Amino acid sequence: MEDHLIERRSEPRSIIDQYYSVEFSISESTFVYQFKIWDISPKGTCVLVKEDSGLLNRLKVGDIMNLKYYTTDSSRPIEYLETEIRHIAKDEKGRFKGLYLVGLSILDDLSSNPSG
Repeated sequence: MEDHLIERRSEPRSIIDQYYSVEFSISESTFVYQFKIWDISPKGTCVLVKEDSGLLNRLKVGDIMNLKYYTTDSSRPIEYLETEIRHIAKDEKGRFKGLYLVGLSILDDLSSNPSG
């Protein structure tokens, strides 16, 4: 019997290779927020959010949301993925001073159906 190795990393860092941006659509807001995906946080993949963005008031660590991901390959469809907000931290003195790093962790593939 052959042994098959299974990847068991809790946070694969290949998201940046698959998706270039993510869209937040908050039900009680008329705004849609779209951000470039960055792999700069020591805690994983994140988006950069301005301090005065209305989105910050609507997010909490631990929130699980269905977010719209735009792929790096234009021939592939947009994907809706269940995503957890892992951390929200202000960059006080780094490269992105004054911006908030909002950490994302994809939990499950909901295919391309926004209703789940």
